[in-house]
Amino acid sequence: MNIATFAAGCFWGVEARFRQINGVVETRVGYTAGNTPDPDYKLVCTGQTGHAEAIEIQFDPEVISYRQLLEAFWQMHNPTTLNRQGPDVGTQYRSAIFYHDADQKQQAETLKSELNQSEQFAGTIVTEITAASIFYPAEDYHQCYLEKRGQGSCH
Repeated sequence: MNIATFAAGCFWGVEARFRQINGVVETRVGYTAGNTPDPDYKLVCTGQTGHAEAIEIQFDPEVISYRQLLEAFWQMHNPTTLNRQGPDVGTQYRSAIFYHDADQKQQAETLKSELNQSEQFAGTIVTEITAASIFYPAEDYHQCYLEKRGQGSCH
């Protein structure tokens, strides 16, 4: 299994969407790319820890490629809004790809460039592409949050 880590706004909806993709074996939501050790949801929501609400995905590369996950990622949110997704505003809701190796970095940068050149989106993609760092799993009640409540999306 391989790992991919993305941030695309509220992690509840992002997790629900990725869990529906064939080849995604496991997901967990949490916090990454911040400067406060062991953050919790309440602290991250202040926007002062630097963390993004993110999803860590285990996927089977024999079933789905990393590029296909990237394509799904860019379609499930608006990557042209800085630090915002719908009604959620703050750096914790930023659009980001946290790569785990040089190949993931290259694929993310290439596809971002291709999408910007295609003008598929109304604006320029602001998705940050940075190396994966410590991933702090969110509290248990956040895991599969929408699924547990019989909901398909946040908004």
